[in-house]
Amino acid sequence: MNAVALLAVSMVLLTIAYRFYGRFVARRLGVDASRRTPAHTRRDGVDFEPAPRAVVLGHHFASIAGAGPILGPIAAAAFGWLPALLWILVGSVFFGAVHDFTALVASLRHEGRSIGELIEEYIGVRGKRLFATFALATLVLVIAVFSDVIVRTFEAQPQVASASLLFIIAAVAFGLLTRLGRLSLGPATVVGLVLLAGSLLASHHIPLAMPATLQLAGITWTSSSLWLVAILAYVAIATVTPVWLLLQPRDYLNSFLLYAMMAGAVAGVFVAQPTIELEAFTAFRLEGVGSLFPLLFVTVACGAISGFHSLVASGTTSKQLTSEADAQPVGYGSMMIEAVLAVVALITAAVLSQGDYTAARGNPIALFSQGVGAFMASIGVPPERATTFVALTISAFALTTLDTCARLARFLLQELAESPESRSRGERPLLANRFLSTGLVVLAGGALAASGSFTEVWPVFGSANQLLAALSLLAVATWLSRKGVENRFVLVPMFFMYLVTIAALGQLIRTNLSGPEPNVVLALVSGSLLLLALELLRQAWSLMGIGLPLRPSGRR
Repeated sequence: MNAVALLAVSMVLLTIAYRFYGRFVARRLGVDASRRTPAHTRRDGVDFEPAPRAVVLGHHFASIAGAGPILGPIAAAAFGWLPALLWILVGSVFFGAVHDFTALVASLRHEGRSIGELIEEYIGVRGKRLFATFALATLVLVIAVFSDVIVRTFEAQPQVASASLLFIIAAVAFGLLTRLGRLSLGPATVVGLVLLAGSLLASHHIPLAMPATLQLAGITWTSSSLWLVAILAYVAIATVTPVWLLLQPRDYLNSFLLYAMMAGAVAGVFVAQPTIELEAFTAFRLEGVGSLFPLLFVTVACGAISGFHSLVASGTTSKQLTSEADAQPVGYGSMMIEAVLAVVALITAAVLSQGDYTAARGNPIALFSQGVGAFMASIGVPPERATTFVALTISAFALTTLDTCARLARFLLQELAESPESRSRGERPLLANRFLSTGLVVLAGGALAASGSFTEVWPVFGSANQLLAALSLLAVATWLSRKGVENRFVLVPMFFMYLVTIAALGQLIRTNLSGPEPNVVLALVSGSLLLLALELLRQAWSLMGIGLPLRPSGRR
């Protein structure tokens, strides 16, 4: 089978889905361009700040993409390319895009509040605290893991470190030009892209490396510890900096890197016309891997459905959207673009023979970089430069995801510190201070990264992420039910993701309690998540759909 047919059919189906099913969801949600968004009603110049559609799309896409839609499909190809492809297409259209779009609109209708705060309003304070605590712990874990990944990348590839620093400088310059210089988006984008290209070229000539060891204040600092401190310091600053100065321009400009990489990969596939060599289906259960259900649906998260997306949609994106009319392109459209990236990633694995794939799947980033590099070589890009460009792009998005996670974790910690009583009295708890909450979040993630103990619980992250998706869909389904909107388009993916999560967590508990060396810590974490899922579902079930009208009842 020719890979061109696989990619072309996927892109056509995703385009049709955006146009028709995306509009169907928009009608169900009652998207109204005349309704003022929180970016205007709560504008504060720090977190709430309206931005053009292209800028918000760049931020949202850059934050949700990263390495997720690359790693998952390549790993899932072990079951064959066909199951992975079907889940990417079906999952992204009917699950992931609905999840992202509805979470974004629900937040817009509730003054930019997060999914956790929606759970508080429609399910209860206890449910909100359970969700926020779980989501906060998940984000701290992601901060630790991504910090460790970036440290290793910067040590191995100093040019990536210098490119990242230059990207930040270029983003700040872009933000200042558009905000203070009053330069319109078009000319500013040209300037920003020139700076971005210059950063890429300059990074090869000025690699940035830390000293192997450094004596400071009586302590011997290694290169890794120095990089970790530097990255955490950057994250702390980025988390409290006004979004117009760094977050919006950096994510917007970085998104062009991913667009360029995807365009080069797609064009390369159409020119090179590689043949699919991998088996369409291998087996339902693989030795040393597990069974297709539920593993496929946990492994391919980004690219199909990912709970992290709802945190971004309701945490940062909803605070920047200028108009509700932008919700479908940003919320639903970003997921369609991410699905194309996931299909491209799957193709880089599927064009390999079964033996070559088995040998290379342990390093999916290298497999993807080399695969896309080979595709881009067919359109005249030198393979070595193309491979380096892909690796740089992925690293840039890892850093983007890192500080987005930190900002989201700061929001969650602030939410946990507040209560309905304190809000009614107009009290502002100590942890509501963005500098203090940021410091605590970054220190927690840094301590976990430095200790290396995140490796103990990281295997549960896939299930935790999909549980977040199920809980977010639960919050939206309850909101729609309470307002009298027919919500089966949300209920079906919600129940499926609950089924997947419960099955995956049950499998994790069984696996980690059996064998000669049981992992009690991981089994306890998995059990706690399982109980959380069941408890929140029980609470919502008593509120949702029983005796409630299935007709519109209000605009909120």
